[in-house]
Amino acid sequence: MVIILSKTLINIEKLKKDYKTGDIVVKALDGINLSVDRGKFIVILGPSGSGKTTLLNLIGGIDQSSSGIIKVNSKIVTNLDEKDLTLYRKEEIGFIFQFYNLIPTLNAVENVELSARLTNSLNPYEKSIEILELVGLKDKIEKYPSQLSGGEQQRVAIARALVKEPKIVLADEPTGNLDTETGEAIINLMQKICKERETTFLIVTHNVSISKIADEVIYLRDGQVFGTSQPNI
Repeated sequence: MVIILSKTLINIEKLKKDYKTGDIVVKALDGINLSVDRGKFIVILGPSGSGKTTLLNLIGGIDQSSSGIIKVNSKIVTNLDEKDLTLYRKEEIGFIFQFYNLIPTLNAVENVELSARLTNSLNPYEKSIEILELVGLKDKIEKYPSQLSGGEQQRVAIARALVKEPKIVLADEPTGNLDTETGEAIINLMQKICKERETTFLIVTHNVSISKIADEVIYLRDGQVFGTSQPNI
């Protein structure tokens, strides 16, 4: 039997997230509606406080919405209990952050291998080396984070996310701690992986120039989507 997957991977309906401080309610997200197709390279743009990181955290299952629905692969993420959310994060989501969050006492391959082992990957060491080669670190697998440049550390972080073979990679300001040239190289690498492995990327950034190579740009302001564009189509 042939299983035909829906073109749409992520579907979000009327998503809200409120934060309450005393009597003050801050609407971080105020009724978001959007959908994301499989294998797309998506950039989320907006000023500070527009809700970009909150949206990423809700899709990634590391925060809970106030109301609304998030569906990933027809799975209603907003209905999952903590146990199922943990499995969802472990098996379906790869995270890349601005600060690389590598374990300083582990070398590059050990940092990646740890992620592979957490997902019960077969042959985690060999798979980790394969992914590090993919991101251009074949000669740096035994180097510790302190022995790597910022761009190299971010490549290890990308490898750590990819080794799980996630459906979705969520990247929060992945070039924010890098110089312009290195940042461009990292974005180009992620776009290349997106196309070659058909992994869906959602990238939060303040950097407008990154949007030029996106399949779709989602613009957020005041917790709402106020526009989209498709610069790469």
